[in-house]
Amino acid sequence: MSGAKVEKTDQEWREQLTGAQYDVLRKAGTEAPFTGEYVHHKQDGSYRCAACGTELFGSETKFDSGTGWPSFTEPAVAEAVELRPDNGLFMRRTEVLCRTCGGHLGHVFDDGPSIDGGPPAQRYCINSAALAFQPGAEAGSGEDAQTDAGAEVHAGAAADAPPPDAPFAAR
Repeated sequence: MSGAKVEKTDQEWREQLTGAQYDVLRKAGTEAPFTGEYVHHKQDGSYRCAACGTELFGSETKFDSGTGWPSFTEPAVAEAVELRPDNGLFMRRTEVLCRTCGGHLGHVFDDGPSIDGGPPAQRYCINSAALAFQPGAEAGSGEDAQTDAGAEVHAGAAADAPPPDAPFAAR
C-alpha cells in the first residue's frame, strides 16, 4: 500500500460517484438489506473501494451471513481499512472506513463464522455500493489482476459511473 491519501471536494465526489455510492461512501448511509449487487456474489477476485480503487477484501474471506449485506471475515490488507467507534442510532458499533479516501464502508461485528472450531471470526458487514469488484485472473478475466490505478473493476454502479477502464484518478 502506498499510503497516499485521496482527497477531493464534496463536489468532486458528487461528480465521480453515483447517488447510492455518494450516500454510502461520503454520507455514511446504508443500502437496504438484500438489495446490493454483491450480497450473493460468488466470483473469485477482489473487492475494492468504489471511490478510490484501494483493495479492501478478497473473495476467499467472503461468506453468507444472512444479514443482507456482503460479509467478510477480514480485510485483504489490514492497513487498507480504518476502524472507529460509532455510537449513533443508540447503538455501539465499530465503523469501517477506507483508509485511503475516508469513505464509509460499513461496520464490523464480532459474530462472524467460527473457523476450525475456534472462536467466532469478525464479520465485516459492507455495503455493496461502497465496493467495486475486480475479477481474479483465475476467474477468466484473461489478464493478471492489476492494483490500484488502472485496475479493471465492476463497480456495481448506475449508468452515470465512469467506464471500468477509466483510471481511478480520473473517477
